[in-house]
Amino acid sequence: MATTEVRVSTEKVKEAAKRKERVPEPTVVVIFGASGDLTKRKLLPALFHLEQAGLLPEEFGILGVARRDLTATFADDMKEGILEFGGVKADDDKLGAFMEKVNYHAMNFDDDAGYEKLKQHLDEYDKKHGVKGNRLFYLAVAPEYFSDILHRLGRHGLAKPEHGQVRVIIEKPFGQDLESAKELNAEVNQVLDENQIFRIDHYLGKETVQNILVFRFANGIFEPIWNRNYIDHVQITAAESIGIEGRGPFYEKAGALRDVIQNHMMELLSFICMEPPVSFEADAVRHEKVKVWQAIKPVEILNTVRGQYGPGEVNGKQVKGYREEERVAPDSQTETFAAMKLEIENWRWAGVPIYLRAGKRLAKRATEVTIQFKQPPMLLFRGASSGPCEEIQPNLIKMRIQPDEGISLRFGAKVPSPDMTVCPVDMNFEYAGAFGTSSANGYERLLLDAMLGDATLFAHRDGVEATWALFTPVLEAWAAKKPQGFPNYASGSWGPQCADDLIAKDGRRWHSCKG
Repeated sequence: MATTEVRVSTEKVKEAAKRKERVPEPTVVVIFGASGDLTKRKLLPALFHLEQAGLLPEEFGILGVARRDLTATFADDMKEGILEFGGVKADDDKLGAFMEKVNYHAMNFDDDAGYEKLKQHLDEYDKKHGVKGNRLFYLAVAPEYFSDILHRLGRHGLAKPEHGQVRVIIEKPFGQDLESAKELNAEVNQVLDENQIFRIDHYLGKETVQNILVFRFANGIFEPIWNRNYIDHVQITAAESIGIEGRGPFYEKAGALRDVIQNHMMELLSFICMEPPVSFEADAVRHEKVKVWQAIKPVEILNTVRGQYGPGEVNGKQVKGYREEERVAPDSQTETFAAMKLEIENWRWAGVPIYLRAGKRLAKRATEVTIQFKQPPMLLFRGASSGPCEEIQPNLIKMRIQPDEGISLRFGAKVPSPDMTVCPVDMNFEYAGAFGTSSANGYERLLLDAMLGDATLFAHRDGVEATWALFTPVLEAWAAKKPQGFPNYASGSWGPQCADDLIAKDGRRWHSCKG
């Protein structure tokens, strides 16, 4: 297999990043739900990575907020998270000073007195650390708390103080369907202006996702062929080998469509299919993304399938089925796998099907986009394929989002022999090989952008409602008719047979993922 190799000096990359990035104004980051895994595993390591890179202001602080009284242990627990999940060494010379900026405030999310004490705490923070009233609230809580927290922030003068900037990051899921998303948007906008709201999808923090736009628009050889005249179809796969990891109550309400397809996969689809924006400013990028989602034809139920994993073997280990997981109904109808065919009705993509599949307990962990190009006329090569290459394969561009992040281009090449035998070969670009390994988790860019007020990589209410409008009819149709034969795929497989049938009826097949 042929492989290209690209190497760039890591020091040059860091220098370029510092030249281009702006350091935010003095800020305190207030994390609601700070006792959860997200804060320890992702948010604190990401913030410290920004500190290491010199991208945080001197006047900076972190305040964890949760119901349990963890004042005595919170900072030490967060330090453990930075070391364990952030790839940080215990003797890092910046770690001690950073941890001095980490504080904790215990309160119930529905306690008005707690918000008054929080307000006093933040006023003291302003005086002690000089953050000038600039606050970034991060709602790392269950969705049912979003509305209550926001209304109480507004009621107690925390949403729009007299001085400084206030911004709020809201975790997914943002609503459960179109109606609930509209209601939540209306409630949020009663308290906050739209430019204060940052609806986060951590997929957009991944360098490989952001690189899709660079790959398309910064390389003149690809954009001219990025259309229905040359592309046969697109596949997007989001596969996980893990199960629900103890999140039974959450997943019973969500399922694969709500958990992955409506948000992560639609963001990927928009980057693959959008028109070139006039700039990389937030409004320009968001506008093109929404145009893609609004151009998707209503999804036909016959072009959707769902599945649920049963017992099986993953990575050589026997695992139980979904219905045997903790706090899952023994007759659960929740889908852990979903696949579907979408069609975009615009000049660029008309007639090019987009196939999506996402699921848990699949054969391997892999998120990948495959662009398959149309076959050239084969008359010239009739009889040319033999031996190990039974037929000439179509050209592919594969974008690996995770793991082994990178991009590969598959093309045909003549095998050295007296015969005209053509076999596929790959040209590979791998992030780790070109830029070195990184301990970044994707939240670094998103947290920095939120502090800077740059909403380019965050969802706007129009986009949230556009994607829910597309999938709510599917959810309603699925709810009206119970699935047959659940569980219908074994853990460690690539999903139910009906997913293979879905794409096979168009004369196509799913491509394997490197994973």
